[in-house]
Amino acid sequence: MPLTQYLKERAFFDPEAVEALNTTLTAVRGSLQLTGQDDPMAQIVARTVIDVARLGECDPKRLHDLALVALKKSGRRSA
Repeated sequence: MPLTQYLKERAFFDPEAVEALNTTLTAVRGSLQLTGQDDPMAQIVARTVIDVARLGECDPKRLHDLALVALKKSGRRSA
């Protein structure tokens, strides 16, 4: 599932950052065992990855870890 459908401000991220976000989204979904694209949690995960990236992180591994921490803190998903 490409992350671009959740990016309203595409100009904020350059193509390399979007690629990192897509890589991260796939990894986080795998870590949380989200298999269905229609899973409501998938949208929450995508928005969390974007929110973390807005803070300036662009390394997929760090984005992955920070997104899982953010999800855990929000109580949205046990990570």
